[in-house]
Amino acid sequence: MNHSRPRFPLPTLPGLGQVGVLLAVISCCRLVAADANDWKVVVENEDITICEREHPGSSVREFRGVGKIEADPARVKRVLDDVPAYPQFMPYVVEAKILKEETGGRITYQRISPPLVGERDYTIRARTETRKKDGLLTIFTRWQAASELGPAPKPGVTRVTLSEGSWLLEPAAGGRTLATYSVFTDSGGSLPAMIANRAGKSAIPRIFAALRKQTQLPKYQEKK
Repeated sequence: MNHSRPRFPLPTLPGLGQVGVLLAVISCCRLVAADANDWKVVVENEDITICEREHPGSSVREFRGVGKIEADPARVKRVLDDVPAYPQFMPYVVEAKILKEETGGRITYQRISPPLVGERDYTIRARTETRKKDGLLTIFTRWQAASELGPAPKPGVTRVTLSEGSWLLEPAAGGRTLATYSVFTDSGGSLPAMIANRAGKSAIPRIFAALRKQTQLPKYQEKK
C-alpha cells in the first residue's frame, strides 16, 4: 500500500476522540509494505510519533511527526505565523523574516545554524487553507522552496534550494490540536545523507517542544 503525502481536506473520522484520531494517524504510519515509499515508525512515545520514508531519486529521507499540542489550531497557527520571533524559540533559527504577504500565504526567509553542519538558509513560499466544521477549525499549510524570491546568497552560508513540507492542524478534544508536520529537505553542500537524515529526525521533537511552550504565552491568545 502506498501512502502519499496528506492532501487537504483530509477525510473526517466521525466518532473518534483525540486519542482515537492519534491512533488512526499512527496506524497509517505503521502500514509498511514492500513499496519503498511507505512510511515506517522510527520514534514513538507519549509526546510524538515520527515516521520516515525514502524519497524517489534521493538518499535523504522524508519525515513526518504527529503529536498533541495544548492549544487550539488557531492559536498554534498564530505561533507559526510569528516568523520574526522564530530566533527566540525555534530550534537552530538565527534569522527569520517575512519577505512578502500574499493572498492565502506568504514568502519568508530563514537562516539556521544547526550543530556540526554549518549555517544554512532558505526562502520558502507557503500557502494556507482552512476548513471549519461544527465550529471547529482545521488548518493546512504547505510550503516549498522559492530561492529565486529571496535575498542573494551570503558568504559562508549554504543555500538550501530543495525544501518542501506542511503543517496540518486538526482540532482535538479539550481545545487541543493534533499536529502533523511533514518535511523533505536537501540540506545542500557536501553534507552526507546519513548526517542529514539524523539531523532531520532529531529536529522534529525539538520543534514540537518549542511550539508547545510558545503557545502558552499570553501574546498568542485570541484578541477580542
